[in-house]
Amino acid sequence: MTHAMLKGSNVPLDATAVRAVLRWTPGAGVPDVDASALLVGSAGCVRSDEDFVFYNQPRHPSGLVRHLPKTRLSDSLTDTIEADLATLDPSVDRVVLAASSDGGAFRLVPDLRVMLYDAAASDGDPIAVFDVVPDTGDETALICGELYRRGESWKFRALGQGYESGLVGLATEFGISVEQDGPTTSRPAAAPAPGTSASATPAAEPTADSEPTTGQSAPGPAATPAAPVSPPPSAWPEEATAPAAGPDPDTVTQHMPDPMPEPYSAAPPQPTGGYGYPHHAPPPPTQPPAQPAYGYPGPPPQQPPYQPQQPPPSAYGYPQPPQQPPAPAYGYPQQPFVPDPSFVLPPQGPQFQRR
Repeated sequence: MTHAMLKGSNVPLDATAVRAVLRWTPGAGVPDVDASALLVGSAGCVRSDEDFVFYNQPRHPSGLVRHLPKTRLSDSLTDTIEADLATLDPSVDRVVLAASSDGGAFRLVPDLRVMLYDAAASDGDPIAVFDVVPDTGDETALICGELYRRGESWKFRALGQGYESGLVGLATEFGISVEQDGPTTSRPAAAPAPGTSASATPAAEPTADSEPTTGQSAPGPAATPAAPVSPPPSAWPEEATAPAAGPDPDTVTQHMPDPMPEPYSAAPPQPTGGYGYPHHAPPPPTQPPAQPAYGYPGPPPQQPPYQPQQPPPSAYGYPQPPQQPPAPAYGYPQQPFVPDPSFVLPPQGPQFQRR
């Protein structure tokens, strides 16, 4: 029975050897498509550059994964990858089945499909069929699916994840260094597949005149963790680090109660000194006021507060004597006192009039 796969779905495999056939419809303006396979370990990258099987390296050193020549079937072209899963090395966690386009993006490739067959059967229906549809159409490399271990058996998962960096960008995502005579290009902006390695050196996309060849990748230097840097000492007293506190004096010193004063002491208690002076010490002598230097006026004399003089009380009922004008200031002529002829006493009651 053939399983029609959807993106992200998986199917168990009973076959110990499988054949993955990549098929599309060629034509004018249609890019050429190539199938490839990557043997990926548990770390998410290839163990060496020999784990990349493609048109320039069509056979794995173990002979268990192979790239077959392209074949034309009526109006279609096919490119095939065969894998013997039963005897594959246990360090291989999965076999990634990929496709790359040469001469344009995958939006120009019609009827792209992956068909998975039992390699032991010469004919028959495919085990699974997956129609690969690019997400954006600008991809030049696609992960069509993967064969992965599940306990002692294998499964096939349909993926369809794309890259805009071609076969070279796809290979570098899985830890393969690709050497090429042409100029190198920047790393693809697409996110890497889950578990892939980013340690490979980015290289240029292959063209019709130059084919990528694999080279031995050299591991980069291990990153040394930076030593923790202690903060500089602060210049502010509030932010300075307080010294480590010693033992609590209350926990190491035994406090004894103060002795009771004697009921009859012959000597009277002595007054204590002021703050900052020792007890039972006389206060410092009073310093005389500083004298002004020669040629500078001294401090003004202290004047007692002004208190107005009160006139003596007069007898009840009698007029008070007239107030004398103040003495003129020094240096001014004195004026004689002249009584006012128009001055008369106010009218008085009968009790004050003479009879």
